[in-house]
Amino acid sequence: MISAVMPTYARTAFALVRGEGMYVWADDGRRFLDMGSGIAVNSLGHCHPKLVAALTEQAKTLWHVSNLYRIAGQERVAGLLVANSFADTVFFNNSGAEAVEASIKMARRYHHGAGHPERYRIISCDGSFHGRSLTDLAAGSNEKHREGFGPMPEGFDHVPFDNLNAMRAAITDQTAAILVEPVQGEGGIKAPSPGFLKGVREMCDEFGILMVLDEVQTGNGRTGKLFAHEWAGVTPDILATAKGLGGGFPVGAVLATEAAAKAMTAGSHGSTFGGTPLAMSAVGAMLDVVLEPGFLPRVDKMARILWDRLGAVVAKHPTVLTEVRGQGLMVGMRCAVENSILVGKMTDNGVLTVPAGDNVVRMLPPMILEESHINEAVAALDKSCGEIAADMAKEKTG
Repeated sequence: MISAVMPTYARTAFALVRGEGMYVWADDGRRFLDMGSGIAVNSLGHCHPKLVAALTEQAKTLWHVSNLYRIAGQERVAGLLVANSFADTVFFNNSGAEAVEASIKMARRYHHGAGHPERYRIISCDGSFHGRSLTDLAAGSNEKHREGFGPMPEGFDHVPFDNLNAMRAAITDQTAAILVEPVQGEGGIKAPSPGFLKGVREMCDEFGILMVLDEVQTGNGRTGKLFAHEWAGVTPDILATAKGLGGGFPVGAVLATEAAAKAMTAGSHGSTFGGTPLAMSAVGAMLDVVLEPGFLPRVDKMARILWDRLGAVVAKHPTVLTEVRGQGLMVGMRCAVENSILVGKMTDNGVLTVPAGDNVVRMLPPMILEESHINEAVAALDKSCGEIAADMAKEKTG
């Protein structure tokens, strides 16, 4: 018999019932160090006091009014994002999938408004993941995610990730934009070569097409910059973000230059729930913390410590782990064994991690991570790898 909750996830046997800072507690009493943060969502950990205070105050004041009216919180948060990014304007919605889809619509609308409706095709990369809507599945390249949901929307061309020559060869008179993740997340925490994003930017300028970045997972401080593309010294035309933006509250956003957004006139796009007063109170509180002087450099410092210590564990257990990769606090460990085995062992040893494509285990900890948490996570990883290696040796000797 099918469960009351539709079984689209392979869930754990236990339920998580409480969270505080870096830790969560299960209904069986166990405590876990949360190194997955709800897949990069709880950017400031669980029940951060500033988010709790902001949401509590807003919940007592005004929840929803619709976008037919001015929303003061939207104006404040959009102003913060514009002041601290490349963008001139921001559109709010509810999720990363919606943000990517709106970005694709904006790119097509830009060319339509410029008198070139034939420029509608989007180039994206093999191994990419851009969300679960039909359009986002078509933009991404995971056949497993598409299986049984076809036919896919038309208009997407895929090229190998981190290959500028292939990207250039795919550009035609119908190309509207290039859509790329600065670091591929669901695809296996793959960072491109230095110079890749700069090359994409130059190509977009040369052919008059738009550079669209999917920073749903990489954005909002996770790599030690507010947005990951800042490390490459480039600016996109359009950027989709979500996940950590609300610190656990569901919200997404599209950031754009004035030129890229000029065709997004009244009535061209909308969202019933996007940018509610409640959501904006969460985003405002999250940004206030992340934009405090010294916060992002501290994220970078903690990331470098984590990387160093994970590298030592990978070197110690080559039969279990082969590589650590990614950027900032977006870390992937490629496994020599099935990644679900390591995720399970880590859970047994009190640390939550997240599986990803290419047989990778992700660590996406809250940005409030301290060195003591790193030590705890690395000790659990060392123990888990040792247990897996011992199990493998037992199986080998029969």
